Amino acid sequence: MRLPQLTLPLLACALLSLPGCALFSDAPHYRGVAVSQHDLNELIPGIATQADAQALIGPPTFVEQFDANNWVYVSQVTKMRIGNTEGVKAQHVVVLTWAADGTLQGVAQKDMKDGVKVAMQKGVTPVPGGTPSDFQMLIGGVGSYSALGGAHDQSAAGPGGASPGGAGF
Repeated sequence: MRLPQLTLPLLACALLSLPGCALFSDAPHYRGVAVSQHDLNELIPGIATQADAQALIGPPTFVEQFDANNWVYVSQVTKMRIGNTEGVKAQHVVVLTWAADGTLQGVAQKDMKDGVKVAMQKGVTPVPGGTPSDFQMLIGGVGSYSALGGAHDQSAAGPGGASPGGAGF
């Protein structure tokens, strides 16, 4: 007879703890300029101008470095993953190609499936100078902290570059 009396409070505790799991999941983050299909239908190749595109969907996310006639609009939905790294859940890229006179030549759309995986190169980039020893790395930063800025901060210096204390560091 005691079993049903304990089951109800345990079941209630279990059900009340479930909404708490949502506290540990991160809401998705929306980034970039989301261009809708309706907006793209308004931009007619051969007629629309760069001013029309800016007025309708705003400035591009970036202009291609090697071809300034390509405007790229990128929108992403990201969400935090394990290890506090952001993962891209969805991505939409719109590329507007312009003619030399500023009229729209073409529109291209790309998704995550159109992306190219790039492998990271293993190895170390050489840098000039020697390699510090463990002892040099351990004591290298000792004395370099200053709550007022850098150790050699001249912003408090008076006329002639000397600090108010008289020592011109």
